[in-house]
Amino acid sequence: MKRCLQLAQKGFGQVSPNPMVGCVIVHEEEVIGEGYHHAYGQAHAEVNAVNSVKNIELLPESTVYVSLEPCAHFGKTPPCATLLIEKKVKKVVIGTLDPFIQVAGKGAEMLRQAGIEVETGIMEKECRLLNKRFFTFHTKKRPYIILKWAETADGFMGSGEPVQISGLAAQRRLHQWRSEEDAFLIGTHTLLEDNPHLSTRLWKGKSPIRIAMDMHLKSGGKPLNFFNASQRTIILNGLIDEVTRGVEYVKIDNPDPDTIMEKLYRLNIQSVVIEGGSKLLDSFIRHNLYDEIRRFKSKILILQNGLPAPKIDFVPEKTENLIDDELLIYLK
Repeated sequence: MKRCLQLAQKGFGQVSPNPMVGCVIVHEEEVIGEGYHHAYGQAHAEVNAVNSVKNIELLPESTVYVSLEPCAHFGKTPPCATLLIEKKVKKVVIGTLDPFIQVAGKGAEMLRQAGIEVETGIMEKECRLLNKRFFTFHTKKRPYIILKWAETADGFMGSGEPVQISGLAAQRRLHQWRSEEDAFLIGTHTLLEDNPHLSTRLWKGKSPIRIAMDMHLKSGGKPLNFFNASQRTIILNGLIDEVTRGVEYVKIDNPDPDTIMEKLYRLNIQSVVIEGGSKLLDSFIRHNLYDEIRRFKSKILILQNGLPAPKIDFVPEKTENLIDDELLIYLK
């Protein structure tokens, strides 16, 4: 199962909205096949593992280990439970059951009804943690929420004028995160004043869905980088619900965090990074609505009245030195 998790991790950032899954096939204590889910829309882990077996005649006497319950429904690909039944495997060991309503125990039950021995709950905590975004989305009916900001050594997010707070290593890490998460969300002030791209210019990988809060459409008609058609773009607003020039204008009743997350859930977004500004970040902290905080602490000082960074009073789970910055990660 540890090997299943190692394999599954290789799909990180590529398989959403599907979960990461790894699969290992063992015959008489020897691994004869393994595979993982490479990308959304492509073959699942069990298919890749079965296809890697050189001697398929060994399958009826083999045990299949898989980090997540084999699917039991037709989606982009046929059900994996059906494949394992067709191959007449002897036993299937499952890390954790799938919370997705179209699976949710049905895959394991299909296998049992076909006479295959099934064991579940092996390294379940680790298997659930690997797919924390997927499990949060399907059990809490909202995206996995990451709050992110950069602050100076004296606790400011800015001084009212353009200032680069984070060093290059921190910027590259941020662009890496953009390649790994479904979406990045900013507020109106950040959209208009910082004019961000929210792309992966400093990292190889897909750019995220970029989302901005703009309740009164103050960005309308402005030549902003947000509207350059380089990636999927959503404007959450209180006025219109339409697609114009490739930009999705999605109407919401009010800009409170619960309403925003309900809308993103309906848009099938499994993870979102709230990147700013301070008003938007503070609203999620006040609502206690987040799963993780990623905070860059710079060595530079403003030493004057600036825009205060959000205040938190708990201990980070992890810290990392990034040359010019310290990265602090807080987990709920």
